[in-house]
Amino acid sequence: MTVDTVGRFERALEGLEVGFERVPAADASERIATIVEEPAVGAPLPFEGVTLPESVTTEPTSADLEAARTGVTPAGFAIAEYGTVAVESTADGAEAISLYSDRHVAVVAESDVVPDLSAGFDRLADGFAAGQDSVVFATGRSATADMGDLVHGVHGPGDVDVIVVEDR
Repeated sequence: MTVDTVGRFERALEGLEVGFERVPAADASERIATIVEEPAVGAPLPFEGVTLPESVTTEPTSADLEAARTGVTPAGFAIAEYGTVAVESTADGAEAISLYSDRHVAVVAESDVVPDLSAGFDRLADGFAAGQDSVVFATGRSATADMGDLVHGVHGPGDVDVIVVEDR
């Protein structure tokens, strides 16, 4: 991973109308708190010193998922070439958290931004070898043109923000 890879990721997200911020781990919790619109659900974040706001429900029920305006999830990795985040399937349901709310906030480590699809497949192979069985690839906001004009947010989040944590 190089600084250019993260820059490429940022440019891809910009083209997808996805918010992007690169923040030091020490500032990530505060930044997440300012983006979250309540009610909110989330999955625990695996970054040392980075926490979700207390108002974020981390063991959501179906009703919590349905009511949530924001869902916050860690991304196992991101693919710079396409502006894609990989939300790994977890026992606490991170993939559902990323799909149900109006806004998805994905949090990924800078070192987990890979340059291209080939590197993404390498990460998938490593994960599957370690017992991971499912990943949701999310590229931009939910969009459909099934019935005519392009509409955002019908089948998932209409707004997406990605926070890249500079250090662990």
